[in-house]
Amino acid sequence: MAKKGDIFMKERVLVINPGSTSTKIAVFESEKEILNETIRHDSNELAKFDSITDQYDFRSNIIQEGLKKEGIEPDSFDAVIGRGGLLKPIPGGVWSVNDRMINDLREGVSGQHASNLGGLIAHEIALASGAPSLIADPVVVDELQELARISGHPELPRISIFHALNQKAVARRASEETGKPYEESNLIVAHMGGGISVGAHKNGKVIDVNNALNGEGPFSPERSGTLPAGQLVELCFSGKYEKKEIMKMLKGKGGFMAYLGTADGREVDQRGQQGDKEADLIFKAMAYQVAKEIGSLSTIFSGNLDGIILTGGLAYNERLTTLIKERIDFIGGVFVYPGEGEIEALRDAALRIIRGEDKAQTYS
Repeated sequence: MAKKGDIFMKERVLVINPGSTSTKIAVFESEKEILNETIRHDSNELAKFDSITDQYDFRSNIIQEGLKKEGIEPDSFDAVIGRGGLLKPIPGGVWSVNDRMINDLREGVSGQHASNLGGLIAHEIALASGAPSLIADPVVVDELQELARISGHPELPRISIFHALNQKAVARRASEETGKPYEESNLIVAHMGGGISVGAHKNGKVIDVNNALNGEGPFSPERSGTLPAGQLVELCFSGKYEKKEIMKMLKGKGGFMAYLGTADGREVDQRGQQGDKEADLIFKAMAYQVAKEIGSLSTIFSGNLDGIILTGGLAYNERLTTLIKERIDFIGGVFVYPGEGEIEALRDAALRIIRGEDKAQTYS
């Protein structure tokens, strides 16, 4: 167990994961869960705030009141870690929250998202105990190799935005199962949720991945993925839609939503199996596109692949994972790790810092 001065530490970690309409918090002592709570926020209450940053005091107070109610003192933590937000592009890993990061999270240098509050609130609470305040593997993790940045036009470079936290966590998990360090492994990870990202992990770096937010890769329950470029340009200049409506087609009202009017993967699967031919076709098409993306990335490794991982909320659907596996089994062994695992991934990142197994990087 780690040691703090002359007192053995409990390795007590507070995890903060803000979402658009909720904030998840969890407290651990080592790997043991002490508290796990999802605080729901009324949409009318949130509507009072002009920006995400304006919600800071509101959410922070709720978290601290919740901890107090459970008898958990703010000065009892050995580390406080928050979900990383939209910062400047940075390599993967664990990062200390410093003044530069706080400024960029407040300003939203790469956009406004509830996750920007994670590092801000973590820093405030950590001050009470002098514990490190941290973030880990935010969505802006950028480890692309130079070849992967080339899109076909210099004004449109490829950008790395993906489910870095869960992708990195499950890649480490698979590496443990194969007995090979993550830093020496070649893996493909497909995170399948509201958005879908498929990443090529080579020696601990995600050297190629689709931009899962702004129109690249497989379509998903609510995002359109890669679209025919010429047809998209024609649609943009057709006069039928404003820019914000086109952007909503790409993320929010694409994929299942556009074809079937729902973003619920379980509903789409059920409709397909009950005889809805369109729902069945769209469900199978999503599996087809995920398999194609995996197959495409497999060429990067020239046959030297240690495994393929299917993860995210949609990976709970056995029919979906089976449809994908049928097309990719010949490429390599497939691991299925359903769910997001964000809370546990953040806990493990903090524990690596406490135990001296990893060193927090400095944001600049």
